[in-house]
Amino acid sequence: MSASELRVFIADDEAPARARLKELLADVRSEIATSVAGEAANGLEVIERLPASGAQVLLLDIQMPGMAGIEVARHLGRLEHAPAIVFVTAHDRHAVEAFELNALDYLMKPVRAARLAAALKKAQAAGPVPRARLEDAARLSNAGARDFFSVTERHRIALVPVGEVLYLKAELKYVTLRTRAGEHLIEEPLVEIEREFAERFVRVHRNCLVARAAIRGFERIAGGAEEEPHWNVVLDGIAERLPVSRRQWPAVKSVLPEAKP
Repeated sequence: MSASELRVFIADDEAPARARLKELLADVRSEIATSVAGEAANGLEVIERLPASGAQVLLLDIQMPGMAGIEVARHLGRLEHAPAIVFVTAHDRHAVEAFELNALDYLMKPVRAARLAAALKKAQAAGPVPRARLEDAARLSNAGARDFFSVTERHRIALVPVGEVLYLKAELKYVTLRTRAGEHLIEEPLVEIEREFAERFVRVHRNCLVARAAIRGFERIAGGAEEEPHWNVVLDGIAERLPVSRRQWPAVKSVLPEAKP
């Protein structure tokens, strides 16, 4: 491999499709030199393998088991050096979503050598993808709520299933994500998380969202000489109690109809 070769990562759940893309890369080598940086058969493998591969371009199938390509692209946007993404799809309706995620290009199956070469040349000319641009595009995508939160740790991405999150608390520029197993820090605006997962989380305080399914009850805390009584929310699986603000109490108590003010 020479320094001028474009490093390409291939992600498709069908082995023949991956083999076909490798054949096409060889066919267009006279137009643009490439090397295969890695392969993956599903979305979770992409998240696991790509960050350390040094790939500059990702040929990404949209419909894959475990995690769809659209969500994979959203998580990869957290990387400091995200690859250019070229979606490969058999369904034209996905093209709009692809460009909302700032994909560099998209290829319709069956992929043609000329179109692949054009997409790779575009990637080579564009250079590295700014992280902020991918993150902004991900927030604008209408691809639906994610199944995972992504935690960037050096040169890898750790995935936390949304269903395991008990609460999220904003602290300065970070959000603490709490599960029964521990805590993680993510860099996402709490208001954007609330908008994306409105049916799953409820705001209990200006800086805190709680999983509706994790709420087991409320504790009334008597006020002191100069304090009014307030409520804490009791969560399943952890001893920590979270205060509910007076402003949010009417909405929060409706999660458990038996709660009384």
